Amino acid sequence: MRSLSYDDISYAMETTSVIHEPDRRIDTFGSTNFEYCLITELMDNANQVRIREGRVEAERPRILRPEGYSDLMFEGFGEQAEAFRDWFKEVGGNLSFLKYGFNFAARDIRESVVHEAVEVVSDRVLEDIRSSGNPSKAVIVGVDDTWEISLIKFTMEMVEKSGDINVFDFQRRGLL
Repeated sequence: MRSLSYDDISYAMETTSVIHEPDRRIDTFGSTNFEYCLITELMDNANQVRIREGRVEAERPRILRPEGYSDLMFEGFGEQAEAFRDWFKEVGGNLSFLKYGFNFAARDIRESVVHEAVEVVSDRVLEDIRSSGNPSKAVIVGVDDTWEISLIKFTMEMVEKSGDINVFDFQRRGLL
């Protein structure tokens, strides 16, 4: 696998979109599981789409230690997560939502390739979610060769959207 450049990571972060997010947020005092369907167009093949499905586990938030991002770990994500951590340290991001650290784990990854347009596949997956009513499922449209970065972007968005709730829960219990 080739090494990722900062431009590769930036491109994946900019072009990835979560077209359906889970109904729930990251639990403050327990671990949280999200299911995902990550849809990516194959780079050199028209109307070929890779569908990756799996589970992301977010451990309960912890109050961030002084060493900061060195404990930001992405278990099961591979080399792309290491490149993302280095990129995130350099660009800084919105640090205010990371008052506590998270360990993420990608589990049960399955993939298939279908011969249809991205829009057709996305619409079908969204319809399946509507009919099943799964409150923990996310649908992400990302970049095939940096798909792990697309998945990490989803997890970072869930952190950001959960932050206020988690901080409130910590404050309510006198932990912050």
